[in-house]
Amino acid sequence: MRPLRTFTVIPALPQQLEPLRRVAGDLHWAWSHDAIALFRRLDADLWEEAGHNPVRVLGLVEQARLAEAATDPAFLAHLQRVVDSFEAYARHDATWFRRTHGTGDALLVAYFSAEFGITECLSIFAGGLGILAGDHLKSASDLGVPLVGVGLLYQEGYFGQRLDEAGWQIESFIKNDLHNLPIEPVRDDAGEPITVEVAFPAGPIKVLVWRAQVGRVALYLLDTNHPDNSPADRAIIRQLYGGDRDDRIRQEIVLGIGGVRALEALGLEPTVFHMNEGHSAFLVFELIRRHIEDLGLDYAAAREAAAGLVFTTHTPVPAGHDYFPPALIDRYLGHYARAAGIAVADLLALGRQDPTDEFEEFCNTVLGLRTAAYSNGVSRLHGAVSRQMWSSVWPGRPEAEVPIGAITNGVHFESWISMELKELYDRYLGPKWREEPAAASVWARSKDIPPAELWRVHQRRRDRLVGFARERLAAQLAERGAPQTEIDVADVVLDPHALTIGFSRRFATYKRANLLLRDPERLTRILTNPDRPVQIIYAGKAHPRDDAGKRLIQSIIELTRRPELRRHIVFIADYDMAVTRYLVQGADVWLNTPVRPLEASGTSGMKAAANGVLNLSTLDGWWDEAYEPDVGWAIGRREAPADPEARDRFESLALYDLLERDVAPLFYERGVDALPRRWIARMQRSIARLNGVYNTHRMVQEYTERYYLASSRHNQAMSAEGARRARALADWKARVVAAWPEVQISDVAAEDLESEVRVDEPIEVEAVVHLGALEPDDVVVELYRGRIGAQDDIVDGIAVPMELQGSESGSSWRYATAVGFEESGRAGFTVRVAPQHPDLVSSLVPGLVVWA
Repeated sequence: MRPLRTFTVIPALPQQLEPLRRVAGDLHWAWSHDAIALFRRLDADLWEEAGHNPVRVLGLVEQARLAEAATDPAFLAHLQRVVDSFEAYARHDATWFRRTHGTGDALLVAYFSAEFGITECLSIFAGGLGILAGDHLKSASDLGVPLVGVGLLYQEGYFGQRLDEAGWQIESFIKNDLHNLPIEPVRDDAGEPITVEVAFPAGPIKVLVWRAQVGRVALYLLDTNHPDNSPADRAIIRQLYGGDRDDRIRQEIVLGIGGVRALEALGLEPTVFHMNEGHSAFLVFELIRRHIEDLGLDYAAAREAAAGLVFTTHTPVPAGHDYFPPALIDRYLGHYARAAGIAVADLLALGRQDPTDEFEEFCNTVLGLRTAAYSNGVSRLHGAVSRQMWSSVWPGRPEAEVPIGAITNGVHFESWISMELKELYDRYLGPKWREEPAAASVWARSKDIPPAELWRVHQRRRDRLVGFARERLAAQLAERGAPQTEIDVADVVLDPHALTIGFSRRFATYKRANLLLRDPERLTRILTNPDRPVQIIYAGKAHPRDDAGKRLIQSIIELTRRPELRRHIVFIADYDMAVTRYLVQGADVWLNTPVRPLEASGTSGMKAAANGVLNLSTLDGWWDEAYEPDVGWAIGRREAPADPEARDRFESLALYDLLERDVAPLFYERGVDALPRRWIARMQRSIARLNGVYNTHRMVQEYTERYYLASSRHNQAMSAEGARRARALADWKARVVAAWPEVQISDVAAEDLESEVRVDEPIEVEAVVHLGALEPDDVVVELYRGRIGAQDDIVDGIAVPMELQGSESGSSWRYATAVGFEESGRAGFTVRVAPQHPDLVSSLVPGLVVWA
């Protein structure tokens, strides 16, 4: 039965408690222990029942309890303290960005992501990508970086997980109650909801815009559940990563194209568009269209004017990238080609590694890489892997020169560090650990934390983790109808004093949750050692269509049912941010076992390290660059056997050996004061060396100073004066592309070059370059030199610019330089020519390079 009228019922708060509404409506509370404690104080049980959602708590709490709180001096004092802290945060304008960069030349970053993990009650994220995006916004807020987020408001949260009697994962999708979340629809001056239109084959659809306030940063969320849309269109944003490729392209059009239009409708003019993965890459087409319509540019000039683009790729796993058949792109986006006066093939070329291959599918990652001024992976290793993975986009270039950099991920410390440890950090490190967590000097003082105090805090957190695990295990056993005798066992699983290993993440096969389970008998001996017992707490979800991942979970459940192991292995179902916090704060060791190099970064280990938990991981992602022998442990080596079975066998044996011979003995080595002093010293070293680097404050500062400011300046320069420089650059590129087939290196000579030369002995090299219709100012001629590898190619090459000596004849020019070699061994050089223009961010124009 449909209602005659609808309206929103809001809680009736006593006047003294009205500030609660404002506190609940700004997600800054999500990283304020004091604010969370305030809502718990109002009704602790209701806080848990409401899924840690303060808006829902205020809607459900009994009026009698509100009346009581309104006359409770202690509660009102607590409320005033939270409000004062919140207002001081909002007013504070001496942020890092303002102190360091002033107004930042009118910088405004629009950060696009398909998911945002701000807090567990706003269920619009699936895992690491979303939580990273949420931490990015929080640090941007703390640092005062001018930034807004753009995402999708899914009607259903990412699935809830339960396990059936056989241990098989069952998914359930729960609808997000939008009017009981800390978000609100954005309205115009007349009070009407702001909507934008996005074109689809069957006609335009309407998209509503919602806002979640994340401290100083606004997150705008797009919603197609508009009454004027068809039922199918209303359901476009129903489910995160659900449906087929047709569903996926519709969602990504709404995100990228609808997102740009929403910002325009809000009166916002970003100078930088940061695409967090390829899901939002269609925004490129919308920016090109706007430049064509607003500035009267042709397609080529509009491409150059759409200059303020930053692209981050997050996975080396092929399945993690979106590919669409050409017909699907033509159906949904062909109108952009027609409006720009180009063929659909030209549009498709932007998303193909080989633009001339008409059968190659369109890849959003390639679109992002081709059009962005700056691109990056999310760890040093991932940057190198990405350069190899996408090198064909820049044919003829050495892999090391592919323009994909690396900015290693981080985590937002205030969101993940336990309250007890925050108080300890405050006492011994001072307030700067919160304000400037990227300062190494702050964390160097961790050695001043008394070992007994650090251990006492950690023991309390392990106790809390064990209690939480027992409670959740009993609840999930009862939910699947287990007998009472089995439920009763949940009260005695785990030992609050035993060495506790945490493992929580998405259950994809490459993450190898079963590496520790390959030899159940040896594992049993390790876990049940009477003198050095060990226990493992697992948590995580498999993708609904990933049966292999579900079988991994099932294999763990089967082990937990062995009588000798049921007290030592626990699987916590329905993994979310709350579960993660318990685990990364309370475990002793954080286990991570991905197949190198398939973990782009991984941030769960960073959350653990921030809490003083020690990492035990394969050398992949962030741990490849962070590992030192005295701060944690590395499983295996960087060079593992090529055969997958041999590799897994080798690394599982290495893991067992580490646990038996190093980790467990160190944990149980106690002095007369019963403290594991060498273990605590390792915790202190981990805190001192890792925390100053692996945090999102450092990460956002790095994005700002390496990419955002430079990209913003470039974008503004290219758009100024009716996009004069964009037009000129497009004309220059057209001229260079047309003339490039004539470019050749006709002669290279090295005067008096012998078969052997001494270290640092200068070699004079000359080259004659035929430029055809081009001028010397259009190109850069470089000597490319380095050592010779096993395949007789130059490895670790370095490009040295050659100086123009003069005209040789007609359109030929002579260049020269002198070069020496710092190391002995086989070495060599060659010469190359590439385009050069002051408005090119990089001379690596795809397909334009000539080698001698």
